Amino acid sequence: MKKQLISLWVWLNAAGVVLIWVPWMALVYAFTVPFDPGRYTVGRWFRRAAIAVTSVNPMWKFRTTGFRIRDPRRPYVAVANHESFADIFLISHLPWEMKWLSKESIFKIPMMGWMMRMAGDIAVRRGDVSSRRAALDACRDRLSKRVSVMIMPEGTRSSTGEIQSFHDGAFRLAIETGCPILPIAVAGTRAALNKGSWVMGRANAIARVLEPVETAGMTLDDVAELRDRVRLMIVEARAGLLRELQTA
Repeated sequence: MKKQLISLWVWLNAAGVVLIWVPWMALVYAFTVPFDPGRYTVGRWFRRAAIAVTSVNPMWKFRTTGFRIRDPRRPYVAVANHESFADIFLISHLPWEMKWLSKESIFKIPMMGWMMRMAGDIAVRRGDVSSRRAALDACRDRLSKRVSVMIMPEGTRSSTGEIQSFHDGAFRLAIETGCPILPIAVAGTRAALNKGSWVMGRANAIARVLEPVETAGMTLDDVAELRDRVRLMIVEARAGLLRELQTA
């Protein structure tokens, strides 16, 4: 019962944050987008909403470690494993902006979807080839405007806790645009919010940013090798994080 009450309190606070953030983001959007076509500033404000929600949740302890980007306007194709919806809240703590590739249904949530669209996040309809093609074109647009994109190449959350195989899209995109891959290993969010449940759990979670993988000189023939190499990096880093969390 205690978890349910805390979860209700956190979700009510989240609703309050959204009510404050929507008009503020609309104002930031109106004043900055003419000078910031990549929507970097308005996107950063959107990620701060996730940080605000996390800060009022006594059951979540989130932190980020690892590589830190020196130039936030050098575009990367960031990829991470996907454990939970809470991954969004955790990765938003990173101190630079990335446009998220997210399933279309999230964009249909009132106010949340509005903020995502203002931030320049990218919708994709699962199982729709034309939607995936349009989403990748939108990713190229964000990268060309010197803003990184965030893609979860498993496509959906793991039901077993094991990292699933990665799809090619993010790695093909990185090679075609010449942008480095930025691997991110996530551990601990699985306990934060179970799939299909609104009740939050106690979670000590970490996102570790790994060294970027340059794609300069690669061709599309290198997609599979790049994909598998990055997946192995994330698998090994996540295993280390899980050991770290167990001894904490």
